[in-house]
Amino acid sequence: MKKVLFFIICFSTVISVSSQQRRNVNNLPTFDEPRIHYGFYLGLNQNDFKVNYRPSNFPSTIVEIKPTTGFNVGLIADLRLHKNINLRFEPGLISNSKTIYFNNSSALLTERDSVREIGSTYLHLPLVFKFSTDRWNNVRPYVLAGVSYDHNFSSNQDNSDDNFSGEFRMKTGNFMYEFGIGIDIYLYFFKFSPSIRGVFAMNREIIDDNNGNSPWTSPINAFSTRGIFLNFAFE
Repeated sequence: MKKVLFFIICFSTVISVSSQQRRNVNNLPTFDEPRIHYGFYLGLNQNDFKVNYRPSNFPSTIVEIKPTTGFNVGLIADLRLHKNINLRFEPGLISNSKTIYFNNSSALLTERDSVREIGSTYLHLPLVFKFSTDRWNNVRPYVLAGVSYDHNFSSNQDNSDDNFSGEFRMKTGNFMYEFGIGIDIYLYFFKFSPSIRGVFAMNREIIDDNNGNSPWTSPINAFSTRGIFLNFAFE
């Protein structure tokens, strides 16, 4: 993930510098004038969980999360509110997976039962404000901030089985807030916009086991998603 991030920053810098050097060339000079425009994005993501603990009969509990890199793809609907402010709706699909390791003193947690594999596919529905600087030749930096709703298609919230039956349950719907930075690069035929975004859950995502003295969920106050999105937008 760090290598990907480094590549994006270097790639954006090279394009930005080359565009700035062509002072007499402005690609797509009227691109930002329409009230509404559309696009799409592709990207990578890496999500894990922020874990908060609570008092329980398993005070030595430590939960480790090992995420893998996933992908995201979606559409963009952009509404110009001001020459420097846009409201964007960016519905998309997100796929990723995580391995969760439970470590505590419970005799119930055998080597097999202490590991849970979580694979998820989300419908991601963000509504974000985009605050841009004035355009300088063919580049325009911006920041993003907004909220989103995630629907987890892989959720087993309504499953009556719990961790005692090998089922780690997560909520179906989650609310998030997100913010990020990026740069618009005006090319000859389209606008290319790489961006980096942080996404953080506002609600508790874990479903408690039916047994209140569960070694898996009783020590956990909250599981909350936190992730990084690397998006490549084409508009």
